[in-house]
Amino acid sequence: MLICLLRLLVLYPIVIFGIRLMGKRQIGELQPGELVITILISNIATLPIEDQDLPLLSGIVPMLTLIAAEVLFSWLTLRHRGLRRLISGTPQVIVRGGKIDQKVMRTLRFSIDDLMTALRTNGIFDINEVQLAIVETNGTVSVLPHADHRTPTCADMKIRQPDTPPPEVLISDGCLCPEGMQAAGYSEKRLQKLLKSRNAAASEVFLLTADRSGSVTLIRREEMP
Repeated sequence: MLICLLRLLVLYPIVIFGIRLMGKRQIGELQPGELVITILISNIATLPIEDQDLPLLSGIVPMLTLIAAEVLFSWLTLRHRGLRRLISGTPQVIVRGGKIDQKVMRTLRFSIDDLMTALRTNGIFDINEVQLAIVETNGTVSVLPHADHRTPTCADMKIRQPDTPPPEVLISDGCLCPEGMQAAGYSEKRLQKLLKSRNAAASEVFLLTADRSGSVTLIRREEMP
């Protein structure tokens, strides 16, 4: 049991390193090649854990090889469009001008239920509202509604609004966030002055956000029973 635990502690950071090296993506956003590599790495990692007669290197070496291959292919696909299209495919238009392309849907094996689910995910429940729908290479569907059904923007209404930076997190669960403080223009001295004005200590704060305009939101930590 101890040997199994030690092997797990060795392989776990390697798997995490590999996934981080391949990029921060959700499972639904993975390209086909990335998904295959992820599945293979997870399967290879289990072999030395389940079979303790196998050398640990029999799992580490193949995993590192797959990670290196993925990084190499990613580099190649960035520079060669043909290879990128071969590995990842190309986006496919399934609705154009409000008309469903049934041929493309059959090619993609995309059912009406799949299409309607994707539209509802984009906040559209009526197919007549769709001007353009594209199946991306990772399987997600991008939808452009007809102009009459799009949410009006300030530009559409000819209202000029200045760009304002979003609030930054200064304290998260009692811990200072230096990146957020820098982005919001807060030094430690200014932060302590703010906390003093709110009669709070950093350790008592669950969430503190602020922006450069001076707007502040402070949520205190709740006492656990």
